[in-house]
Formats: sequence, C-alpha cells, structure tokens
Amino acid sequence: MPSSDMSFDASYAVAVDIGGTFTDISLLDRQSGQVWRAKTPSVPSDPSQAFMTGVNMVLDDAGIAAADLSRVLHGTTVATNMILEDKGARTALVTTQGFRHVLEIGRQDIPRHANLFTWVKPARPVPAERIHEVNERIGTGGKVLAPVDEVSVARVANAIAKQNVEAVAVCLLHAYANPAHEQQVVAALRAALPGVAITCSTDVLPVVREFERSLATVLNASVMPGVSSYISRLQQRLDTAHAASPLLLMQSNGGVAGTEVIRTAPALTALSGPAAGVVGAVDAAAACGIRDLITVDIGGTSADICLIRDGNVALTQQGKVGEWPLSLPMVDMVTIGAGGGSIASVVNDTLSVGPHSAGASPGPAAYGHGGQQATVTDAHAVLGNLPHALLGGSMSLDVAASQEVVGSNVARPLGLTAQKAAQGILAIMNNNMVGAVRTISVERGHDPRDFALVPFGGAGPLHGCALAELLGIQQVMIPAAPGLLCAAGLLAADMKAEFTRALPVAGAIDQAEGDAIIAALSADASSWMDTENIPTDQRELVARALVRFHGQGGEIAVEWGQTAEDTEDSFRAAHTALYGFILDAPIELVTLRVEATGRTEPVPVPNLASIEMPAPLQLQQVHWPDGTADTPIFDRNALGAGARLAGPAILTQLDTTTLIAPGWTAEVHPSGALLISKDAA
Repeated sequence: MPSSDMSFDASYAVAVDIGGTFTDISLLDRQSGQVWRAKTPSVPSDPSQAFMTGVNMVLDDAGIAAADLSRVLHGTTVATNMILEDKGARTALVTTQGFRHVLEIGRQDIPRHANLFTWVKPARPVPAERIHEVNERIGTGGKVLAPVDEVSVARVANAIAKQNVEAVAVCLLHAYANPAHEQQVVAALRAALPGVAITCSTDVLPVVREFERSLATVLNASVMPGVSSYISRLQQRLDTAHAASPLLLMQSNGGVAGTEVIRTAPALTALSGPAAGVVGAVDAAAACGIRDLITVDIGGTSADICLIRDGNVALTQQGKVGEWPLSLPMVDMVTIGAGGGSIASVVNDTLSVGPHSAGASPGPAAYGHGGQQATVTDAHAVLGNLPHALLGGSMSLDVAASQEVVGSNVARPLGLTAQKAAQGILAIMNNNMVGAVRTISVERGHDPRDFALVPFGGAGPLHGCALAELLGIQQVMIPAAPGLLCAAGLLAADMKAEFTRALPVAGAIDQAEGDAIIAALSADASSWMDTENIPTDQRELVARALVRFHGQGGEIAVEWGQTAEDTEDSFRAAHTALYGFILDAPIELVTLRVEATGRTEPVPVPNLASIEMPAPLQLQQVHWPDGTADTPIFDRNALGAGARLAGPAILTQLDTTTLIAPGWTAEVHPSGALLISKDAA
C-alpha cells in the first residue's frame, strides 16, 4: 500500500529495527498507549525473515492480526552493510569527457586518525575500467557549452552492456546547475540497458563538488538493486500476512519515508538504525524534562554517539559511511567499532578491543553458539555483571565458556587473572567511547558535564555509570526499554523529505532570486506532502540557506531570512558559535534547501504507579573495580515510580541489563525511565 493511504493517528503501529545481532520490535496502540515488545536474533542471510518473525511475536502477544496494523515502520542496515562490506551491485559510472578520474583523485585530506606516512588510499567503489565518458559539457552557470553527443552515449551503452553490470551511476559536470544532459543520458541508457538500475546525481545529490556528488551517486546506484529486492521481500511477507498498512523506512536524517522514495534513493537509509535511536532518546529524555543530552548507542558491533542541545537533533551533510564521505543529510553523530561483540585480542603483548566483532554468528562465547574469541560481553560475564539468563530468561548465559575464552585469549598471554583481564577489556572499551564523546562535545566547544548521558542499545546500560565517571557527568538516564529504543524511535519519527537546489554560481545573496527558488522548492515539497496524504495541520516547511565566506571550502546551514541581512546575520552568529571568529570576507550563498516534515502524533507517555519496592531476585558476586561485592539483581519491570536503588545493583529486563555502580543512586521516573545520579562526595 502506498504511504498516501496511511493514517497519521493510526491506532496500531509496529516498528522493527534490525541490528547486527538482534532484531527489535515494538507494537504501539496509540489510543491506549500500551506497548508490546520483542527481541529475536537477526538473520544476516535474509533480514526480512527476522523482520516478520518479530512482527508475528508482538502481534501474538497483543492478540491482533497483521490486518489490524495501520503503520509499519522499519530501520534497516541493508544499504549500510552493503557499503561497509563492499557487497553492493557491480556498478559502472558515466561522466563527462575528461573527468573519469574524479573518484580516484578524491580529496587531498586523509582520515582524521590515520598515519600521514602509512595511510593508503582505499580502492575506489568503481574501478577505472567501469568508468565511461560521454561528450557533452555544461558550464558553471548551467549554460550548454556542448550538446550531448548521442554517438558517444551509444558507444558507452554498448561498452557497459559487455561488462555485466547491475547498476549505472550518471554524474555529469555541473548537472546541479542544469540537469537536462543527465536526464537525456539516463533516458538513453535505460532504453539500451533494460533491467539495469540507473540513477543520476540530480536525483541523489544535486549540489556542487563533483567528487562528493559522484561518490554519493555511485554508492546509491550500487545499493539500489539490493535494497529494492529487500523491500520487495518485506512487502511480499506483509502481503502474505494480509497486512494492508504502508511500509515506511527510516532515513539517515531521522525521518521516515515511503518505499518509492527509498527505492529511488536508498543511500538515504545509510544511517537508518542509529538515527532512529537518537529520535527515541530525545523523546524519552523529553518525558523526563531533559533537553541537553549525549546519547551513546552501544549494540553488538558499534557505538554511535550524538550530542543534542535544547532538544534539537543536529544534521550534517559531511557524514561518512565507512571510509566514504556521504554528503546526504544525516544525524550528526560519531561511530566507532565498540559493541558487546567487539573482540579483545593480544598482539605483541598489547591488549586491543574492536573494531572487529563476533557478530550475530557465532557471537560472544557467552551466548553458547561456539564463539572462540573473547568479547566485551564475555568480559561482563566473567565479572558477574550479567544475570545468568538473558532475553527475559529465554537465553542462558554460558559463563564457563566466557571464562575460558577470556582466560586463554587475554589473561594468560598477559599474565593476569581472568577478572583483571576482563576489567582491562572494559577499561579499553570505555576509554575508546570517551574519546568519541569528546570528539562530538569538547572538540566542538561543549562541556560534557553540562549534559545528561543517555546510554542505550543492548549493551549501553552496562557502561553508563563507568562512562559518566570518566566524563565527569553527574546524571545518567536509561530509557524504559533501552535495548529497543531504535524501534521506539521509529514510532516517534516524523515523515521527512528535503528539496535542494544549488545556485548556478555561488555569490552574494540575491533575496528576490532566493525567494523564487524557495517558492519552487516549497511547491515541490507541498506536492510530496499531498502524495503522502499528510494532514494540513501536521505539515511543516523550513527554508534554509547554505552559506560560506568567500574562499571557504564548506558551508553552514542557516534559516533563510526575510532579508539578505537576516541570513547574513544568522550565518555570522553560527560561524562564531562553531569557530569562535568571523572573517573579513564577502558572504556567498551556495545552496538553498526546503525541509518538509509531516508531524506524527506524539507517542503517549506512560505514567507508572508507585508500588512497594520488591525484594531482589537474587544476590550475585560481582567483581567491581574497587573490589568484589554480593550485588542484588532486580527485575526492572517490577519497579514502580519513585523506586530508589543505591548502587551496587543490577537491573534485568528483556532487552538489556543495567549496572548501577557503587557511588550511584537510581530512581524510577513515572515515565518508566531510570534516572541515575552520582552520590554526593
């Protein structure tokens, strides 16, 4: 069903987030506010299988049928994994005569933490033999300097047909200023290459900078067949279950979009899952009156860190996926290879943790699936930080296997006890994450002590207190279902789309010209909202300008003002906030953008009752950094509003385990969130 048939105040909405290890599912009844949750192992060979398994689990719990669903939302890593693992479709690139080496040349900079003398440029996503040139030329202002040579296009089509490619990216010089040639070439290639996925830069990233534009178009083309096939499998499974609801997918910008948008531009989903988690964290924090927060989403493979100021999620168009810059709008976050499955190893008497992960199969040794390498989860098991059964008691923990792999792979090579080795693994893991937090806070002029820390994901609450200690943060907030927060974020996400037009030539702000472009973009945005059947009172349009000082290589996005002076003043203020100074140089307008949002009805906030504090389920010996202590384990779901727990304590629930360290005290907020505060000295 097209998303145009959706109801924005739909009663039953289901959200599915597929991670590397587990698939998380949340079913919400918007009328009653009741939520049903489930967690099931991911199936890397066919993620749609885990998708439907999880949906059926929550439907059975709620006692409803798939036909009762009014909204199906999904966060997917399909495009992400294809880019990271270089498993996208075999792709060719078509560009303007004389520009076939743009991808190879790239930019002059090297990755931030790479060694200047040993770094080797990675292989390009399209090798030189699959890059083809056509004769045409458009100037910087959009003027046609040389028409498309149809003979050269036919020659290119013939060459591509012999290369057994599955996708073609078309990126011609200055197409952002005039897309006519790209459209002409794409039409010819589609006629000559039936069955091949073809995309052009003006449908993906119609802005200046040919390297970033070429790369985004190539990556988008390479994931098109895989994402399209995946969406088809999902839709087929939903149809078989008689689910008539629309399927909406999370984009990297924190909003959802219909399947037709994603089929055209699947690269928009490159940070789909992490973006959903940030949306969920902001929603959960707002219910507790917290608007300044640092989120740390720790899953099985990676940790995603994001800073939110005054409840606003910042977006960037300078993000990366793996080694590649991807200049599409995405939530501004830092990602590192640190998760519950991160492998600890000893090389040359030095202990390192991550970025490689045990993944979903075999996973940590503690999961009992044959894992032979020590992981962060195994370190937690050795220290007693985890209850002996996870996932609501459905998964038994193999502590003996964890002790064996930590002992043989880490402890014995370093001459340590298993407990000391496990503490070393966690110390390295935590300090790696602290470095990432400082990248997104201290290095941008923010003091992390001014923020609340919100750890989530399956492994996040295990590290919250330790990270806060290292950062000097005094408050930690754990959402009600932290291991399922990405699914909860999907339920809270708005529909979003962006409409962009680069100026033919960057220069001084011409208010009349800019207003005309904004009006045209707004008309496109309104048409999209009509197609998506977004109610008038839930529509929002925001016009932004991407501005720079003359001579700068990057722009800052500010709101488009009523006058040129308004926009310039906003730019100067933003530049000062980011860099601490302004330049004595002309201000240039580069790009205009209209952000269209279809607001979703807020997710009802729970209101827990106050109940008598339950007795602990059991006592368990835990090896804390300052000594071993018998630590009570509580069922978090049995705690009512106002319940207080002084650390040390362990809280267990379906989706995660929370550690309350000695010297910290936790209190249950009426929304279900856990507020953990540092005890006064």
